[in-house]
Amino acid sequence: MSGSRRKAFLVSAVLVGGALLMTACQDTDTAADTGASQGSSSASADAATPSGASAAGSGKGTGKDSGAAGKGSGATGGTEDGAGSGADTGSGKREPVGQSCGANDISWNTRSETQAGGYILISAKAKPGITCVLPAALPTVAFGSDGTEAGPAEQAVGEQITLSGNTTAYAGVNPKSTDSDGGKELDSIIVAVGDEDPEPVSLKVGTITVDKPVVTNWHTSATDAVPFG
Repeated sequence: MSGSRRKAFLVSAVLVGGALLMTACQDTDTAADTGASQGSSSASADAATPSGASAAGSGKGTGKDSGAAGKGSGATGGTEDGAGSGADTGSGKREPVGQSCGANDISWNTRSETQAGGYILISAKAKPGITCVLPAALPTVAFGSDGTEAGPAEQAVGEQITLSGNTTAYAGVNPKSTDSDGGKELDSIIVAVGDEDPEPVSLKVGTITVDKPVVTNWHTSATDAVPFG
């Protein structure tokens, strides 16, 4: 081999060897970078796993606590609602409050009496199955188409009366409290339990002369319902 060709061959061999060496170095660096990247990813995943588990555990605990709190609130509200109705008897129990009587809750009756110059005795009894309270006030008694109302025949207001079963309340009406000859002739009266009673009743009483009428309070005894004076 001539010197020129030999020199060219050596140069070529050196160049090829250098290229191979550079390729090998690049392959090694790439593999190292890949391994480092994979290791970094694995480390990140491992580091993230405890946080994720903690978050899931935290979420589970919050849901459970919230559910328990909701259940507690519902139980408390139900107890208060159940105990909040009726009147307190002072012994921890509550009893229903009695209803006020209306004219349509009552069986009515009238009769003429001769005592004290003559008067009309009104009797009131609760209808079957009804329990109601007559207030401590005058019964409302009106006469004629003009609605003339009877005034009080007593100085003080009576006590309320609970009507139930055979309990009867009585009130006495004097249709003419004056000594004059005047007045109007009527044969019925209108009776209600107070001025706000929505359903007053008309009761037949026979022919009467009405002039400044008066009425007693409700009483449980007929002898106490005489309108004297």
